[in-house]
Amino acid sequence: MADPRPVHRVLTGITTSGTPHLGNYVGAMRPAILASRQAAVESFYFLADYHALIHGFDPERVHRSTLEIAATWLAAGLNPDRVTFYRQSDVPEVLELAWLLACVAGKGLLNRAHAYKAAVERNSAAGAEPDTGVSVGLFLYPLLMAADILLFKANSVPVGRDQVQHIEIARDLAGRFNHRYGNHLILPEAAIDESAAVLPGLDGRKMSKSYGNSIPLFASAAELKKLVFSVVTDSRAPGERKESEGSALFALYRAFATADEIEAMRSAFAGGIGWGDAKQTVFERIEATLASMRRIYQSLIAEPARIEIRLQDGAAKARSVAAPFLRDLRHAVGLRKLA
Repeated sequence: MADPRPVHRVLTGITTSGTPHLGNYVGAMRPAILASRQAAVESFYFLADYHALIHGFDPERVHRSTLEIAATWLAAGLNPDRVTFYRQSDVPEVLELAWLLACVAGKGLLNRAHAYKAAVERNSAAGAEPDTGVSVGLFLYPLLMAADILLFKANSVPVGRDQVQHIEIARDLAGRFNHRYGNHLILPEAAIDESAAVLPGLDGRKMSKSYGNSIPLFASAAELKKLVFSVVTDSRAPGERKESEGSALFALYRAFATADEIEAMRSAFAGGIGWGDAKQTVFERIEATLASMRRIYQSLIAEPARIEIRLQDGAAKARSVAAPFLRDLRHAVGLRKLA
């Protein structure tokens, strides 16, 4: 029988470990949602709540983050009728495939994973035993990520350069499994979007919760204005020419403005616009984009049951793909009925 799958299958996951910020939206969510509307692409989006447990986050934080991130995807325009949108922990086949992969994975491969190596190096620098404080979950993180990808035969996985190694590990594990049991697993490709915007935070560094310099995506209008006005700028006075390139404030504006608006702001910078006026313009441009999305987000947050229905529907769609495939893999490795 011919494979009925579309030409290209893409999979994206986001760990349920915090509240999405403007950088998450501009750099990952917005381009992913636009890509999901392509006719020849079948998209899978999941909330990686198993991955969140690796970091030992408070249970209430994981639960709240799952709600916030799911609501964010939906408010930002993800259409669950066009894609498969699910919670990782609702698809138990992920963990079963992770075990099958664990049985072909070389420990040396996982020893080289960046997160584990970094933990070992920190311990060594501190004079501690190499594995002090290292959970098995952290060690197996790349293996679980590989199961996420390989279970749905993803052709490509959008990632930043710091995540490319995980795709390489998934390819290695797929190759080992196929060599031992036959050609079952698709070898995925890392999809690196060099044009994806990296948004600066309040202090000019990359926007990140770990730096404490982020702007929550759905902060209230008042909080958004306060944060935009706190973006670090130089001491040039009104009337003095200001450089747009390298300006965190200009980069924020560019991420939300049209081409004509960007050129107008560039001219305003060159013409010596005051920082207060520039920040007001940036706030108004971002607020114009987010206001309607924020209303949808707030209505979803107020009714979690609406989100849960969507996630359960998505889990059913995901398992309709995962369960038959895992049955094939179980058969391939010898886990079969005796009759």
